[in-house]
Amino acid sequence: MGQLAFLKMFREDKDMCKIKGVTLGIKDLNFKAHRGKMLARLTDGHEVLVPVSFFPDIKQMPVKEREKWMVLDDQYFTFENMTRVYSVLDLLKVA
Repeated sequence: MGQLAFLKMFREDKDMCKIKGVTLGIKDLNFKAHRGKMLARLTDGHEVLVPVSFFPDIKQMPVKEREKWMVLDDQYFTFENMTRVYSVLDLLKVA
């Protein structure tokens, strides 16, 4: 199974890997709102703005590739051409 097929399966299987005790999720990501920063809108209505430099592999991605993000199981995110998966907790650690 290829990486993209696996990620699609991951996205479709609700509650597959929820973080125990965490109800907060990720609605979407925005890399255009603030230069050099990633804005994450959360399911509780809050927004988290973090420097892209805190995520070196995302910083190294071409800007167009950053737009190819996916939210997985509401609490994780990754990108089409990336093997690493981040969680909502990763965002909160650096916020």
